[in-house]
Amino acid sequence: NEAMLDEIGDDTVDFAPNFDGSQQEPTVLPAQLPFLLLNGCTGIAVGMATNIPPHNLGEVVEALIALIRKPELSDEKLLELVPGPDFPTGGEVLIGSGVRDTYLSGRGSIPMRGVAHIEEVQPGKGRHKRGAVVITELPYQLSKAGWIEKLAEQVNEGKITGIADIRDESDRDGMRVVVELRRDADPQRVLAELQRRTALQSNYGAILLALVNGKPVQLSLRQMLQEFLDYRELTLIRRTRHALKRAEDRLEVVEGLITALDALPRVIEMITAAPDAASAKASLQVHLDLSERQADAVLAMPLRRTRLVEGGDELVAQRTAAVRPNAELQRQRALEGLPSDGRLVIQADGQVKIVGPQLLGRLHLDEAAAAGDNPSPARLILPVAEQPAVLAFTDAGRVALLRWEFAGQQPGSLEKFLPEGMGGEQVVQLLPLPSGEAARGVSIGLLSSDGRFKRLPLEDFQELSGRAATVLKLKEGVSLQRVVICREGQELVVASSTGRMLRLAVNEANLPLMGRTAQGPVLMRLLPGESVVGAAAAAAEGSVLLVSRLGQLKRLAVGSLRRCQRGDLGQIGLRFQQRGDALVDLRDDRATVLALVLAEGRSLRLLAGDLPEEDSAGAGQQLALKAAGNVQELVPLILALE
Repeated sequence: NEAMLDEIGDDTVDFAPNFDGSQQEPTVLPAQLPFLLLNGCTGIAVGMATNIPPHNLGEVVEALIALIRKPELSDEKLLELVPGPDFPTGGEVLIGSGVRDTYLSGRGSIPMRGVAHIEEVQPGKGRHKRGAVVITELPYQLSKAGWIEKLAEQVNEGKITGIADIRDESDRDGMRVVVELRRDADPQRVLAELQRRTALQSNYGAILLALVNGKPVQLSLRQMLQEFLDYRELTLIRRTRHALKRAEDRLEVVEGLITALDALPRVIEMITAAPDAASAKASLQVHLDLSERQADAVLAMPLRRTRLVEGGDELVAQRTAAVRPNAELQRQRALEGLPSDGRLVIQADGQVKIVGPQLLGRLHLDEAAAAGDNPSPARLILPVAEQPAVLAFTDAGRVALLRWEFAGQQPGSLEKFLPEGMGGEQVVQLLPLPSGEAARGVSIGLLSSDGRFKRLPLEDFQELSGRAATVLKLKEGVSLQRVVICREGQELVVASSTGRMLRLAVNEANLPLMGRTAQGPVLMRLLPGESVVGAAAAAAEGSVLLVSRLGQLKRLAVGSLRRCQRGDLGQIGLRFQQRGDALVDLRDDRATVLALVLAEGRSLRLLAGDLPEEDSAGAGQQLALKAAGNVQELVPLILALE
């Protein structure tokens, strides 16, 4: 009942007068599932009839999801998802041309057969065992008592031979009808006779006829599922519009109450000075610029309520609650207004914008460039059409979904697209949330500035609401340093400012999955004056990228580092060629384009493929950066979702 009536009060369906015009009744129920298919339906009218068999809930829902994701889904795939009806009373459905014809044309004959087996039974004490056909399930809508009665008639008339007795041994454990055979009877032949001459095997005449916009239409399975999806989309739109209207009406009233609260002595004076309610209402509308609804709400509020809302906290909270239902609708409208071929671009300086492919091509952000006053390097360039979920992690150990959809209307800095209440927090990393097959076996690793590391399951990030969530509990003076996508079987490499590296296998023993409020174990013991600069997960035969403050760049083979335990000192992965140098960043080598962010807004871009892989003893290559300034950050360009 809930799935059929739950949304009926949200203006999801039209109402019409009943047969005598005394009441209003819904023209159709706002069903959240296609109950016509799930429960089945039988009906007859002049010149037409419908006979829809019941179906399995899981199979129908899987088919609906598949059609939502891929409307052009092939008939073969659809029939794999819904192989046939699911009759609740048991029996077998013989999958074949009958089911296929029914689902492709909307009409067909579906063969059904009861479940039977042959066994030996003891007719009575001291008697020899005999063969018997035991029926444990009957076809859909076939009465057990009626079937036994008709079978007995056919046996008595000699139409079916070889049967000695028929017994109904059904109990609380299930159906059991025993057809005892004569000693000279062939059990297989008798079973075949039962299937041929009785309703133990019969056909279900399916007609998928339903009303579409008030007209009877014979539908294929695909058409019936699509009609439900179209109808469900309409009810969701109407429900959302109804919620929006209620929120807007409530917002109007609350804003009027806040206006009156700010001028409460004046409001009391106007009300007490007015000779009647109509005059008080008109005075409020004129002097406070209130609408009629707002003035009515002010007059309806008892004077004792003003004490409860002193300071406006309650009204402000109500206004926030009234605005909240609009957020998802506004986001959807913003998405619909974006160009289908647009790209989400987030730059190293924190600017978020939506650009077309032509403008993006002119910026050459995915090409190498010498050190200079280049455009701020891009961290992410993702297709808008895929609607990527981008997570923003802050130094305070919190994460929120970046509402980048609104950048199409008004580009701006990262802070503009984060939830309220995150002011003063610095975004340390952006992460496109993996989905689909790419999300299989993925966990999210968090490295803090005191050398602690913990992993969280990806599921903790897939259901984030519009608010920021704390995912790492930090001590005073400690901050979130790096976020790492981890997969079982990879190697985690953590680096310190002195060029020291720590390699650990990504598994439950070394890096256990933990809760949101945990700090995580210490991976790297820091020496005096040393700091953690980064971490990356890569295959054992893969590599990571290192860069120092003075421009020493290296692709380090992960396999050249020895595996360590938590708390070990590790080994040197980069030996500096210049005195006073220090490691500033470590990244994985997935990106094809790398950018070095330099002092005073300068940058350079290079192709990752141009860097040779070296072992831990290699020195890498020294970039000439004297005029350009020190390296502040290594920015790998992400061009696709994980």
